Amino acid sequence: MKKTPDFKDIYEQCYLRSFLFVKSYVHDKMVAEDIVAETLVKYWLLLSSGEKEASESLLITMLKNKSLDHIKHEIVRINFMDTITEYNQRELDIRLSTLEACDPVEIYSNEIHAIVKKTLESLPPLTRKIFEMSRFENKSILEIAEATNLTTKGVEYHITKSIKELRIRLKDYLPLLSFYLYNF
Repeated sequence: MKKTPDFKDIYEQCYLRSFLFVKSYVHDKMVAEDIVAETLVKYWLLLSSGEKEASESLLITMLKNKSLDHIKHEIVRINFMDTITEYNQRELDIRLSTLEACDPVEIYSNEIHAIVKKTLESLPPLTRKIFEMSRFENKSILEIAEATNLTTKGVEYHITKSIKELRIRLKDYLPLLSFYLYNF
């Protein structure tokens, strides 16, 4: 019956060669140290149980299998990280293209146009007509006064009344409008 070698003896005899073998494949000092330590313990336990006899080929096979497991695990991890990175990249691309396509002026101009139209429709007919002549037909106050048989003060009153009503209805959009007018 053969005497089982002490763990210390196995460690001293096999550690350096085992470490260099494993590190040449896993390329990580700490991982190589862990694999070698774990494998040497298993190797020693196998020898202690009497199931196997000490052989360098057995130890190398155990180290090889442990290294293969680690490398396969790294491949899975890297593929997973690539998938996550690809997903994150797609999400960022979507957010970027959505934001680039967003035109607040266009979005709000449709809303503002609808509010202006609705507000003008709610005005008395004469007030509306005077405002439209002033703003859409670019007529002067004097021209409007002559066309409507009103005084210039009367025309100014109707224009002021229209503008006041528009300000009330567009109050939520005024900061945005002033931002765009100021910055562009």
